[in-house]
Amino acid sequence: MSDTLKVVIPMAGYGTRLRPHTWSRPKQLISLAGKSVLSHILEMFNSLPDPEHVEYIFVVGYLGEKIEAHMKKYHPTYKVNYVVQEEMRGQSHAIHLAKEYLNGPMLMVFADTLIDANLSFLGSDDSDVIAWVKPVPDPRRFGVTEIDENGFVKRLIEKPKEMYNNLAVVGFYYFKESSNLISAIEEQMDKNHSINGEYFLADAVNILIKNGARMTTQKVNIWLDAGTADTVLETNRYLLANGYDNSGQVSHRTDVTVIPPVFINPSADVRSSVVGPYASIGANCAINNCVIRESIVEDNAKLEDIVLSGSLIGNNAHLQGNPRSFNVGDDSEICL
Repeated sequence: MSDTLKVVIPMAGYGTRLRPHTWSRPKQLISLAGKSVLSHILEMFNSLPDPEHVEYIFVVGYLGEKIEAHMKKYHPTYKVNYVVQEEMRGQSHAIHLAKEYLNGPMLMVFADTLIDANLSFLGSDDSDVIAWVKPVPDPRRFGVTEIDENGFVKRLIEKPKEMYNNLAVVGFYYFKESSNLISAIEEQMDKNHSINGEYFLADAVNILIKNGARMTTQKVNIWLDAGTADTVLETNRYLLANGYDNSGQVSHRTDVTVIPPVFINPSADVRSSVVGPYASIGANCAINNCVIRESIVEDNAKLEDIVLSGSLIGNNAHLQGNPRSFNVGDDSEICL
C-alpha cells in the first residue's frame, strides 16, 4: 500500500453493559485469555501487508487516559493519535473528529469486535469500500448488506424485516480514500441523518454508495463480541480453545489440578485448587483452596475457599467464602 494505512477505533463509550468493571476502566481493557480486549483487537492487524507502518487513531472519552497508559506499557512501538469524543453522538461523529489525521486508505473497527480475517490483500483490491460480513440465521437484529446482481453492495439496511438478506455487518470496514468518507459524513450531518441524536456509520456508507462508490464484502467465519459479561466469557472460552491455552507451559504445584484449556499467568500463585476448563487467571493472583471454571480472574485478585463458575472477577478483588457466580469489579472485597 503506497499511503500510510490509518486504523480508526472509536472507543469513547461508557461500556454500560459491562458494569461494574467499566466504572473503573474502559471495556477495551477487560481481560480475555491473558490479554486485554484492545490487545486482541490490535492482533487482528498483524496480517496487513505492512503492519509496522500503520498509524492508529483512537477516539477516546471516559477514562481514555487508561487506554493511553495501556498502550505505552504493552504496545510502546505503535504510532497512535488520540482524539477525544466528549459527546456520544455516534460512530460517524467519532470518525469526523479524527479528520485531521485522515487521508488515503483507512480501516475502521468497533472496539468490542474480534474477527478472524486475512488482511494481506488490502491495497491490491479495486473496491472503494469493503465491509466484513458474516451470514447469520436471523438477520433482523443486525445491520446487513444488500447485494446486487454483480456482487456489489447496493445499500446497508439496519435491522431488516426480511429473513433472506442474512449478511450481517460485523463492524469492520475498509475505505480506499478516507477523505471521501469524511465528505459523506459531512453530508450526513448536514442532512441530519441521525437516530436519537447519534450519527451511524451505515448512513454515511449509504451516501458513499449513492455517490458512486463501489462497495464489496468479505465473509468471515469467526465473529466474536466483548460487549457484555456473557459475551466476554463466551469469547474467552473460544480463545482458550483456539490457541491461547497455556496449560502445557505453566508449572504448578502437585496440589493443583489444571483442566485444559486455561490461561494461567506464570506469576499467579495457585494452591490447593482446581483450575479449568475455560478459566483465565491474571498476573500476581493468589488462589487458595478454590475451584475455578468458565471464569476470568484478573490481575492481583485474591481468592480463598471459593467455587467460581461463569464469573468475571476484576483487578485487585478479594473473595472469600462459598460457591457462587460473581460479576465483581476492580478493588472489590467480598467475604461470605
